[in-house]
Amino acid sequence: MPTPDGLRGRALPVAPVLVLFIAIVAANLAVMAIILVPPMVGRTSPLAREVPPGVDAERRAAEAAIVGGIDGSVTDDGVSTRTYDRVVRVVSWVFLLTTTAIVAATGLWPETQPAIFVLLAFAGLFVVIVHDLLPPDTLGPAKFIVEGSVAITVATLLVALTGGAASPFFFAFPLIVGGAALVVSPAITVALAAAASIGYVLAVLTGSAAGTLGPAAAATVGVNLTALILLSYVAMVIARAQRRTRDAAIRLSTVDSLTGLFNRTFFFAAIDREIARSARSGRGFCLLMMDLDELKAINDRVGHFHGDRVLRGVGDVITQGVRQIDTAARYGGDEFVVLLPETDPTGAFVLAEKIRLGVHAMAVDLPSGSPEPSMSIGVVAYPDDGRTADELIISADGAMYASKRAGKDRVTGVPMQSERPATPV
Repeated sequence: MPTPDGLRGRALPVAPVLVLFIAIVAANLAVMAIILVPPMVGRTSPLAREVPPGVDAERRAAEAAIVGGIDGSVTDDGVSTRTYDRVVRVVSWVFLLTTTAIVAATGLWPETQPAIFVLLAFAGLFVVIVHDLLPPDTLGPAKFIVEGSVAITVATLLVALTGGAASPFFFAFPLIVGGAALVVSPAITVALAAAASIGYVLAVLTGSAAGTLGPAAAATVGVNLTALILLSYVAMVIARAQRRTRDAAIRLSTVDSLTGLFNRTFFFAAIDREIARSARSGRGFCLLMMDLDELKAINDRVGHFHGDRVLRGVGDVITQGVRQIDTAARYGGDEFVVLLPETDPTGAFVLAEKIRLGVHAMAVDLPSGSPEPSMSIGVVAYPDDGRTADELIISADGAMYASKRAGKDRVTGVPMQSERPATPV
């Protein structure tokens, strides 16, 4: 039986493939230099995705942990890095081992078979280095770009070495771009799709046997490129919908709907992470616990509608007063807490006083005869006032009730003897 044209018995021209190899390697080195060199000299990589203002990696990890029980850090789009690494490992090794077996068993490319095996070995070594040897956060957000660039390089050379237009390995391109669309931004997905399209065209031009680039080959390439672009678009749309759904789930799970502050569950996840970070860095932090003094009286005299308006106003005052790195939460019905990373007690007292005065000045139109809202605030510091979340909360609670016993509407640190009054039975 005659062998298919472009698969066996046609030696590839060495010069075009060599030029393609050199060009692709140079392009990859340039991309990696653009990504990796700026952080080494204290600058931001131009290809790294910027984090939205007020949102840091630790906060995204805490949000994801609350929603999905994710253990470890997350990508910019909320995908667990541990999950990402596992998926990439499985897909990469299945592809590499299957391709190796097909090339060895069929013998369709005898002239280029040694080069194919070298290419696959290089790809396997890259997977081992990036996903097993390097720490997960070494490359940061640039990891996806580096991996995508290397994957497209491997796919381009593989298609060029296995017949160009006649190669059965075109599917590697949509696999790379479609998978990347699930974890990177649409802009990076478009860039990867463009790079994959260019790589495929170059592989066809340099890898196809002489005399095979006719109308049939052109039609095949056109259909393949159309499929690549459409699959990239579908993957981007699906990924965008998943991100919106995840963001909605995070908001429902971590944010108090009345005040817009974080809820109690998120606060405890945040304080545990801050304790762990402070234990590593040796830098302390502070915690504010606040009680809205007259909420019960407001609810009793003018109704819960106006009480809710006061709560929303207090939430706005706290939100406007804290920094982006702080975590403000509604702890209970009329109690609020603020976590202040890398803040000393002096700075915490300044913020607490700012919030107290802001509650006095907030524009909430209450009916005549309604009590004026005020805040009793307690300030504690880690590790002096507690080394665990429970100890800090107990200390903060004592400081807050010391403010209330002293006449309310004031800021107090941990008193020498802070015993909360016994609750009448």
